[in-house]
Amino acid sequence: MKTKNLFLFALILAHFSCTGQTKKINGLSFVASRDSIDVTHIAPVLKAQSNYVALMPFGFIKKLASPQIIHNTKRQWFGETENGLLQYAKEFQKNSIKIMVKPQIWVWNGEFTGLIEMDSEENWLMLEESYSAFILTYAKAAQNLKADMFCIGTELEKFVQNRPQYWLGLIKEIRKVYFGKLTYAANWDEFKRIPFWGEIDFIGIDAYFPLSDQKAPTIQEFEMGWKPHKKEIMKIQKQFNKPVLFTEFGYRSVDFNGKKPWDSNRVEGNINLQAQANGLQAIHNQFWNEEWFAGGFIWKWFHRHDKVGGQNNNRFTPQNKPAEVLLQQLYRQ
Repeated sequence: MKTKNLFLFALILAHFSCTGQTKKINGLSFVASRDSIDVTHIAPVLKAQSNYVALMPFGFIKKLASPQIIHNTKRQWFGETENGLLQYAKEFQKNSIKIMVKPQIWVWNGEFTGLIEMDSEENWLMLEESYSAFILTYAKAAQNLKADMFCIGTELEKFVQNRPQYWLGLIKEIRKVYFGKLTYAANWDEFKRIPFWGEIDFIGIDAYFPLSDQKAPTIQEFEMGWKPHKKEIMKIQKQFNKPVLFTEFGYRSVDFNGKKPWDSNRVEGNINLQAQANGLQAIHNQFWNEEWFAGGFIWKWFHRHDKVGGQNNNRFTPQNKPAEVLLQQLYRQ
């Protein structure tokens, strides 16, 4: 036990020496679970050279046209609730890892949140009231734990486009209770149409841009695919003069992972560990040296590090794959 504690302490010291001077957000999207966490779950995050985690409490709606968001209930997993958020955050903060609180919505059956849209004015008003209760609960919690950043929404295109005045008002209400930096996680094909970038601190993008039709894209092929998207990102960045943050980024370890990087439905598929690593190297090459780029949060990281990922896993997590070793090198820079 003493040897284990010394090892964890060494990891913490290494984390300080490697990340103390960085200006970039080298983040992980830390998945909520049934359990509380402790230093054994923090150690792999430190080893990955991460200086930030996104913590993601959840609200749930029954269908795309439903105006009620269920949140912070005893029926949810611990990590998805306010108490779970606070417990997770305090454990990370003990080790000087910064926090972005990123509340998210899950639609039953996994339907895309960007399609949430009401069928009447009455229901729109009910949704607005319900969303405000949801998001302000976590804005207050973020202030309580002194989180460094708060994400006001994730991939809610129809909601944002139909109700822009509501969102402008919501930002003002959030700023009354939370005094840190604000972002919004726009989907890769949504970020050019967000009406409130000027009112928040970071242009947030879930960066699942289509980059290559190749079965096993090389680093160079990934980088070529980034060129037109990077031009569009830079255009929006210059228009609003705000730093760009990749609120989510990442690739599956599967063939054709650059074609539709957002696609999480293909459970079956040929494992391609090198393609995942190539995608991470390319996105780092293209963005991490840009002054206007703030950094990002890789999707996604699980608390039970020894039980996830691995050589036979074709999902997004880099854990226990060559991508994890690469991530340590990239985040150390």
